[in-house]
Amino acid sequence: MASSSSSICTTTTTSIPSFTTLHFTPKPTFSLSSNKPFFFKTVTAATISCSFSPRPQYVPNRISDPTYVRIFDTTLRDGEQSPGATLTTKEKLDIARQLSKLGVDVIEAGFPAASKEDFEAVKMIAMEVGNAVADDGYVPVICGLCRCNERDIKAAWEAIKYAKRPRIHTFIATSGIHMEYKLRKSKAEVLQIARSMVEFARSLGCDDVDFSPEDAARSDREFLYEVLGEVIKAGATTLNIPDTVGITLPYEFGNLIADIKANTPGIENVIISTHCHNDLGLATANTIAGALAGARQVEVTINGIGERAGNASLEEFVMALKCRGEHILEGLCTGINAKHIVMASKMVEEYTGLYVQPHKAIVGANAFAHESGIHQDGMLKHKSTYEIISPDDIGHERSNEAGIVLGKLSGRHALKDRLRELGYALENEQLDHIFWRFKAVAEQKKRVTDADLIALVSDEVFQPEVVWKLHDLQVVTSGTLGLSTATVKLVGVDGKEHVACAVGTGPVDSAYKAVDLIVKEPVTLLEYSMNAVTEGIDAIATTRVLIRGESNQMSTHALTGETIRRTFSGTGAGMDIVVSSVKAYIAALNKMLGFNRQSPTEVSMERTPQCA
Repeated sequence: MASSSSSICTTTTTSIPSFTTLHFTPKPTFSLSSNKPFFFKTVTAATISCSFSPRPQYVPNRISDPTYVRIFDTTLRDGEQSPGATLTTKEKLDIARQLSKLGVDVIEAGFPAASKEDFEAVKMIAMEVGNAVADDGYVPVICGLCRCNERDIKAAWEAIKYAKRPRIHTFIATSGIHMEYKLRKSKAEVLQIARSMVEFARSLGCDDVDFSPEDAARSDREFLYEVLGEVIKAGATTLNIPDTVGITLPYEFGNLIADIKANTPGIENVIISTHCHNDLGLATANTIAGALAGARQVEVTINGIGERAGNASLEEFVMALKCRGEHILEGLCTGINAKHIVMASKMVEEYTGLYVQPHKAIVGANAFAHESGIHQDGMLKHKSTYEIISPDDIGHERSNEAGIVLGKLSGRHALKDRLRELGYALENEQLDHIFWRFKAVAEQKKRVTDADLIALVSDEVFQPEVVWKLHDLQVVTSGTLGLSTATVKLVGVDGKEHVACAVGTGPVDSAYKAVDLIVKEPVTLLEYSMNAVTEGIDAIATTRVLIRGESNQMSTHALTGETIRRTFSGTGAGMDIVVSSVKAYIAALNKMLGFNRQSPTEVSMERTPQCA
């Protein structure tokens, strides 16, 4: 749960040119050549301080602290819309618990009307995470997304009503292009639907209703003010302003928020929120601009995942405010406990199969790496010469600071201690599994690196519930035919062993065909990728696969309304690349089968032929 204090990170500088407050006018008058949005000043001997702020008491349409910005996390909704990022109910629940540890104010748990599975996942999060009240009274708001129609809104309410603080988030497009080509409705029709559906949401007993005018950034301003004013009258408590296609520049988005604040009747009775997409790489900058212009809620995702190029990144926005809020960003603050950022990032990365690029701000592998000789020299003299954030502040510790080198003689305690420093708090049973895999690797390698440990943890901890488990694998590639023969032994949920063999064009192909003979679940392999996580011939390889089932894993897309077939990702790690590949494939199959919510008796367990 969110704590009431956190560590301080400081950076001392002698003379830094820095941006100060954005200046917005009620009517935007900027041109591309204008320098009005920003001006420079020199900060002498500035100390950048990162602090943790107390959380105001939650009231849906009001925040007592004028500098407090609510964090609305949509990783489980918009983030899951990334191709291949399908999450099982267990994975969603794990992520929701981690978001609660982070201290996010609102968790958008999903789109309940999308499918039965989505409905059940949101309901479970509402019941469990939405009722876990911390000692200081904190409990996250649990939100469900719905289109502006009664069926969607009823589904959302039925899923979230079990939470202590439930919220309905409903939306309809207001831009000319969306109304004409997607909705095929007039302004008057859209206005009537928006108003009546917010009223309907309130009539169900929900006193916390968030309304979004989809594609607000490209909407006619006067019409936008009219729609927002009407939904305020109808009972909306938050107005979320999306840059749905990520088209705005920071000063444009800031002006949009300022204009809404200045021209919407009743705006003083609601919270203004932002939802920025990253199509031009400006989502975080636009979100900050929106907050400076008066928004007091921001919609973000862990690692910035989401539709197309993704969303504004939670970790980037939070750390920008923590490190620049007091001096530059008008004192803006959040209630996030940043020490849980790294763990949240790793969990989302592994569960979704969407790897974080090494140069990703805050959570990338290179975020605190220094290779340049000049930089290394400065770091040795004083870390603040090239770092504005301490790794400790986000729950990350450098591998060369603990002084522990792990090898085959290392014990369980040393392993547990190092994993804890890397951000992993493991249960005893999980630690046991990791320890024996660690010992097996250490027998073959002189030194086990942090990258090796992270790969092992990911392969053990961040895996879907087991339906099939790899027991043995053997591949034969010698001979004159040029074909590989793979023999695979899998263990099912009933504990029975199943063996099959198959030939293929290569070792991975033949192994996958053997797995298919056992699992008997028709799938299409969409993507396959592999990389070595450490250097050398003895490196651990990690594999990611993306599959699509041929049966009924269907869902309704929240924004387009189209029926889509879900895809499922899986990851595996091992010193043998074929083993790693097969583990990834089985992980993807397990996720797909788990998503189908099949009981063990529904999974085919017939004895497979000895060879095919």
